[in-house]
This record gives sequence, structure tokens and C-alpha cells, in this order.
Amino acid sequence: MGNMIASGVFLLPTSLAPYGWNAIFGWAATIIGVMILAYVLAQLTRRLPDSSGPIDMVRIAFGPTAAFTIGWSYWVSVWTSNVTIAIGAASYLSLFIRPIRETPGMGAVTAFILIWLLTFLNLRGAGTVGRFQMVTLILKLIPLLIVAALISLILARSGTSSLLPYHGKDISLSGITATAALTLWALCGFEVASAAADKVHDPARTIVRATLIGTFATGLIYFFVCSGIALMLPPDVAQHSDAPFADFVMLNWSSGPANFVGLFAAISAIGALNGWILIQGEVPLAMARTGQLPGWFAKTDARGTPARALILSSALASILLLANSLRAMADIFTFMALLATAASLWLYLACAAAALRLKIAMPAALVGLLYAMWTLWGAGGTASGLSVLLMLSGLPLYWWTKRKQKIERPAA
Repeated sequence: MGNMIASGVFLLPTSLAPYGWNAIFGWAATIIGVMILAYVLAQLTRRLPDSSGPIDMVRIAFGPTAAFTIGWSYWVSVWTSNVTIAIGAASYLSLFIRPIRETPGMGAVTAFILIWLLTFLNLRGAGTVGRFQMVTLILKLIPLLIVAALISLILARSGTSSLLPYHGKDISLSGITATAALTLWALCGFEVASAAADKVHDPARTIVRATLIGTFATGLIYFFVCSGIALMLPPDVAQHSDAPFADFVMLNWSSGPANFVGLFAAISAIGALNGWILIQGEVPLAMARTGQLPGWFAKTDARGTPARALILSSALASILLLANSLRAMADIFTFMALLATAASLWLYLACAAAALRLKIAMPAALVGLLYAMWTLWGAGGTASGLSVLLMLSGLPLYWWTKRKQKIERPAA
């Protein structure tokens, strides 16, 4: 939940507003589809307790080359997502620190600082990361609960008159498909518990419960709060708002609570960035331990932290961030979010296909596979095409690693 509830949810009502009631059906499709994928992943974790995460599950089903392409794409999507989340955090902080908003490039510099502060926190070990994550999770739920209570109060007083009118003729398959792709971005991250399976006690039980309960709870919160704001804000406000949560509270309450919501939105993004930085180290670590990446990535410190992988991932994220530093923060956020979502979809598709191959969680695996394919199509040709190029870009390193292993094996 800490990784799923990030900066995206606080911007999503603006993206969904043009689609009206289509967003309700898009949310329903996303929650059902993601819960099916989460169930499949949980069953894979239960049946393959010795695997080191989703990428290793793909390796067991389809071999090392397929696992590498999926793992490489997912790893890139993780540190790309970290740029997105860091920019989101900087955007919310700019509400209180004016130089971030008024000085060109200062948003990127703030995001850069946040990435490295949380990288250093992660270098202190998974226990420290987990404690920080729990605190920020509790804090980030506060604005969601405030807005949920405000929506409930408004509906109780004025009923459906507060909502955008429903017209059946406006509902379309294309609209639902588009909103399903958007809403999936907000729920990306349901797989991260499995990625850290070797860091928890009794993973066959703990990971299953964390995945299913966390995904369902997050989906319900999003469905009610995001849909409520998108349908209750005036259309001209909702479609052009840079801070829809704060604008909703401002219109229905006052500026003080609106600023309060903005502050906790920043905390939400920072907490999610902390969790995703943990994952950006765990993914290459798992791949190196199965021989898909050079052994250099498999080195850990005395705390068991993959320090090399963490630092390299944050360095790559920083380069990507600085390369786009002259663009507006909203432009960077949109570009990175679209790219990261498309790249993540290949992991979900591969895990469903792995379950089919291993005859686990049938027929849910088939439904999950079809859902992932449908959402990948909904993400658009540009994002999907870029995600394929990302997968292929790592193959030279993979072939070099395998060639080096063959040369070293006889000497050993």
C-alpha cells in the first residue's frame, strides 16, 4: 500500500475528469483485473516459495532469456517511476516552498535531492526502510480519509445532485479502455511484496496476505475518493487542476485544510519513493543471483543491502531527471508515468503467462493474461513500442554476461 499510494492518486482526478462516468467503469475493470493478477501472483509465491520474486517465477516457467527481458524492462520502469514520484513530491512541496515553483530547473533539483536522501536511508537496511514506510503510510492516508469524509458529507446533504449527471450515451468502450489504462498507473506496485520475498518471515503466507489485502484496500480507497472528486468538481476546474485534491477541499471547505491536504500529498510521494528505491535495488540483486546480470550486482553489505545496485539505479534515475530538467514538472511527470506503466505491464503479462505454463491458479491466470493484454493495448502504441525497445536494449549486457560465465566455468 505504501508503494501504490504515491503521487499519482493526487493528480489522477484531473486525468479522469474528461471521461466522466466512463471512469467509474474503468476503475471497476482495473480493480477486478488487478485483484485477479494479484491473486495469480500470490498463488505463484505460495507454490514457488524458493523463488526470489516475480522475475524468478518467469525464469522457472520460460527460461533465463525471457526472465531477463522482463526483469530488465521492469527494473527500468522502477527507476523511471522514481523520477516520476520524485517530481510529484517536488510539485507538492512547491506549494509551500515558492523558489521550487518560481526558479527554472529547481523542481528537478529538489527531486534529485529527494532521490539521494532516500537512497541513503535505504542503505541503512530493509528494517529502517520498513519503519519509515509504515509511518509515511499512516500519514498519507490522512488526506484520503479527509476527502472521503468530505465527499460522504456532501452526498449525505445534497444526494446525487452534487455529482456530474449520468448519461448512458456517453459511456463507450474506448472511454472505459482509456480510463482503465490511466487507473492502472495508480495501482502499479501490487507486485512489490513478492519482489522482497526473501526479506520477510514465512513468505508463502505473509506475501499472499500483504498482496491481496493491500491491493483490495488501496483499490477501494481510490475508487471512492478519485471518482468522487472527478465527478463532483466543476468540469472546468477538474480538467485543468494541478492539485485536484486541494482544489476540492478549497471549494468545499477552506484554504487551511486545502494546504493541509497538499502537505500530506507531498508526504505520500516521499513515502512511495522510499519503497520504490528499495525495489530498484532488489530487482537487479535477484537477477544477478540467478545469473542474468553480472555478479557485481549481487554484492551486498553487512546489512544484506544491495548497495551497488541501489546507487547505480539512483544514478541512472538522476541522469534521466537532469536530462529533462528544463521541461516543466508536469511534462516530466506525464512522460515518465506513461513510460513506466507500459514497461510494468509486461511483468504482469509474463507472470500470468508463467502461471498458465505451470498450471497454477487456473483459470484466473488466463483472465489475468487477457486483462494485461487489453490494458497494454489501451496504453497506446507509443508507450507500448517504447517499452519493447526498453526490453531489447538490455540484451547485449545479458549475452555478455552469459559469454563471460561460459569462459569462467572451465577455469573454475
